[in-house]
Amino acid sequence: MRTPRSTYRLQIRPSFTLFDAADLVPYLADLGVDWVYLSPILTAEEGSDHGYDVVDPSAVDPARGGAEGLKALSDAAHAAGMGVLVDIVPNHMGIATPHSNPWWWSVLAQGRESRYAEAFDIDWDAANGKLRLPVLGDGDNELAELKLAGGELHYYDHRFPVAQGTAGDGDSAQDVHARQHYELVNWRRADNELNYRRFFGVNTLAGVRVEEPWVFDESHAEIKRWFDEGLVDGLRIDHPDGLADPKGYLARLRELTRGAYILVEKILEPGEKLPADWETEGTTGYDALADIDRLFVDPAGMKPLTDLVPTEPFGHMIHGTKRNIADQLLHSEVQRLVRLLPGDSGLDAQTAADALAELLACFPVYRSYLPEGAEYLADAVIAAKVRRPDLAGALDALHPLLNPLLTAQAGSAGGADRGGLGELATRFQQTSGMVMAKGVEDTAFYRYSRLTSLNEVGADPAHFAVEPFELHTRLVRRQQEQPAAMTALTTHDTKRSEDTRARISVLSEIPDEWREAFTQLSSLAPMGDPAMENLLWQAIVGAWPLSRERAHAYAEKASREASASTTWTAPNAEFEARMHAAVDAAFDDPAVNSLVTSLVERIRAAGYSNSLSAKLLQLTMPGVPDVYQGTEFWDRSLVDPDNRRDVDFSRRREVLASFTETGSTPAGDAPKIDEDAAAKLLLVSRALRLKRSRPELFTDYLPVTATGPAAEHVFGFDRGGAVTLVTRLPLGLQRSGGWQDTAVVLPQGTYSDAMTGRTHESSGTVPAADLFGIYPAVLLVRKDGE
Repeated sequence: MRTPRSTYRLQIRPSFTLFDAADLVPYLADLGVDWVYLSPILTAEEGSDHGYDVVDPSAVDPARGGAEGLKALSDAAHAAGMGVLVDIVPNHMGIATPHSNPWWWSVLAQGRESRYAEAFDIDWDAANGKLRLPVLGDGDNELAELKLAGGELHYYDHRFPVAQGTAGDGDSAQDVHARQHYELVNWRRADNELNYRRFFGVNTLAGVRVEEPWVFDESHAEIKRWFDEGLVDGLRIDHPDGLADPKGYLARLRELTRGAYILVEKILEPGEKLPADWETEGTTGYDALADIDRLFVDPAGMKPLTDLVPTEPFGHMIHGTKRNIADQLLHSEVQRLVRLLPGDSGLDAQTAADALAELLACFPVYRSYLPEGAEYLADAVIAAKVRRPDLAGALDALHPLLNPLLTAQAGSAGGADRGGLGELATRFQQTSGMVMAKGVEDTAFYRYSRLTSLNEVGADPAHFAVEPFELHTRLVRRQQEQPAAMTALTTHDTKRSEDTRARISVLSEIPDEWREAFTQLSSLAPMGDPAMENLLWQAIVGAWPLSRERAHAYAEKASREASASTTWTAPNAEFEARMHAAVDAAFDDPAVNSLVTSLVERIRAAGYSNSLSAKLLQLTMPGVPDVYQGTEFWDRSLVDPDNRRDVDFSRRREVLASFTETGSTPAGDAPKIDEDAAAKLLLVSRALRLKRSRPELFTDYLPVTATGPAAEHVFGFDRGGAVTLVTRLPLGLQRSGGWQDTAVVLPQGTYSDAMTGRTHESSGTVPAADLFGIYPAVLLVRKDGE
């Protein structure tokens, strides 16, 4: 198997096609990148900027460059000695415009008789044999807006097929609608009455049953061609937790790709491990991100930051937010589970729905993969009994039905057998991940604002900091157990980009100063929601300077996702007016602007230090580091779509060329650490180049220690010849008098600094002040080991 030494993620879209990516290959090669990593490229909804709404899996999206574009990129990458990794989406398809999706159009036109009816996860019986489509508005008689045109039913811009023989002369559009295999219903009915599986709560993304062999074959025929023709070298699998049988899917995929490199976008909770029998090299790196970030958080800041805006403990908060999701946004999924209960369960529908929703709220990880993960279901049953003792009997009845392997009647519960579990148990596993994602990532992460750099996918904000010893143990395990898994600091899904988080984390070192600034900001520009105020001001400080438009867009999304003072479906105009006034105050009110800018200046240098240190750690730790597009410069993005903005690659090319012609950067010419971001580009390019050209230097992991008064501010490791040293808690280091006589313990020899070209002689130790004289992060190569 060919395994990348690093990757570079590109967002392929109509404004940046595969041909544009091909033109970028020389720059990426100069940067040191080993593989190009592409967002989804199969044909997506027209105008889609992300590609996760595939409508036709049989072709590369013409709007993204088509088959010719993929060939051009593949040829360019392979000619440069680089590989190609592509993101694919097996869990769902886009259905926003039915006529664009041949599979969905066929189902609408032919109903259960369609060949593709089996491809989608539809509960026909729940709607008397019809497929409910939640597209109608809130008018008194929206069906009156239906029109017949060209043999189709039209509702404003929506088009739907008319089944053969169901439209006669003189029939009204409403008459024809009544005879179709689908029923157009008000959009608000989706959360309770939808009868097809969605991606989370997105009505326009319908779940696909790739567990059916022919569905897998047809939806992966184009992907198979990529490997048959040598166009692509590896795959990233989006949302495997939505699949009925992730293990079986990955086994088939490994066979189809003839043993290619495969990553899964699996979100692991702290302490959780990827199933060992999955055919994958590992995750896409959210777990690594969580570990890295916490190294740069001062544990002493936990209590004062916690006390600043009192709120319920995170564990209790997410129980509430998950329960709310199960009762509202995803209640249609809970109702489907109720319908799958066997007739002799002894549970009435209302009690069953209550108990199932409580189990989903108490489930401690995204999902189980029975028989693996049965302990999580058992833990959820116990937790649910503690929270709801009145449901104890119902929970005891549900437990063996949700894990039929507990009984001798394996596979007998809830309908058709799926891998020996039964449909009920399988579907519960698929549903628990939805509830976790919407309740935690998309709700609680916007409510729990103690230190928002910790509110990232795959992380638990209740885990405040990680001690160096603990991080070393985790990295040793990573080297032993998943050396080819991806590591990441920024992705298209992160709530805040790496440099935004690096700056926010500095607040943990100055909690009293943040309390004073926040108190003044809250007084000058009150919103009436302290937790949201805390989250929003941290975002503004972390991303500053940012445009007014970006700040307003973030505030609206964050507040509505939090669903505390306002929501997407019922916006609170008064609250939002106060919130947007506060955002404007950051730009227009001299007192507010002065508070923001002065605080930014106070933590700017420490933020740079955290950024460079975290980046070097991620690039050189065990695993395959990914660089998200543009983050070789400073990137202070916020949540999507902010983190998917266009990248100025011409400027990056220019800066890279300025210090790559000679192949070295003398200390006197080393880029300064300032807003020009050349220092970060230097660090990224030097680390990537070394990893690509000298892979033998990255085959081991040994912690590097330090001695002296500031030893706790050094974190380092030796990967087998390449030595990474980074600075942590820089303001604390400054307050304690700097490095003084702190020294780093290194075996005797001569070491070259990969970024500056400087050499360091070690007789057993090297003064930290010498090592960190230019940059807070240092990558050394032992010369006598060459």
